[in-house]
Amino acid sequence: MKTDPANLMTLLELQSLDTALDQVKHKAKSLPVHGVIADLMRRHGSVKDDLVAAQTERSDAAAAARRAEADVVPVRERLTRNQARVDSGEMTAKALSSAIDEIEHLKQRVSDLEDAQLEAMEALDLATAHVGQMSEQVEEIEQEVREQLASRDAAVAELSAKANDLSSARTAKASQVPQPLLALYDKIRARNNGVAVAKFDGRRCQGCGLEATVADINRYLSAPSDEVIRCAECDRILVR
Repeated sequence: MKTDPANLMTLLELQSLDTALDQVKHKAKSLPVHGVIADLMRRHGSVKDDLVAAQTERSDAAAAARRAEADVVPVRERLTRNQARVDSGEMTAKALSSAIDEIEHLKQRVSDLEDAQLEAMEALDLATAHVGQMSEQVEEIEQEVREQLASRDAAVAELSAKANDLSSARTAKASQVPQPLLALYDKIRARNNGVAVAKFDGRRCQGCGLEATVADINRYLSAPSDEVIRCAECDRILVR
């Protein structure tokens, strides 16, 4: 391929813009805040699971407290009725003795059930407190996520603006390169980690950094000034 040597200098400028654009895009993708957000989201998922477990525990405790209340109420009512019968003085001696025995039994039963009810209420209080703690942790993490997202968005917006400027400059510069040479540049760039053209400085290609053989050096230097030469090692376009 033949081209005006000035086009190769333009190609070097285009390469510089493309390299800068690639760096900006890479920086946007590799911002540390992305990792911070990912860690926070993992923590959020874990704490959210803990919150669901705590809410389930609270629901079970509330159900147990309701059962304990339901168990003690009819026994209290029966105790009250029996006590009222005894206090009325209208019972026979035998019935009175039986009622008094039952009252003592009911009192013990009420006491046992009230103890169970108290334990159930204490368990409910603990479960409710645990839900509160988990809810606070979830909210704290979500707040931190919001802050980190805002930080990320600001950084990405700044880099996006820079990328847009570089893209505009790149488009303008690419328009100055003949289409066949530009197509070759894009093809080489796609398979050489984004670098398609490099200076031949001294005895080395600045693209791959390898020192050329004497034969290759002679070939590079003896070629006509308008000939597009390629590095024998990395196949990049060389600018002498």
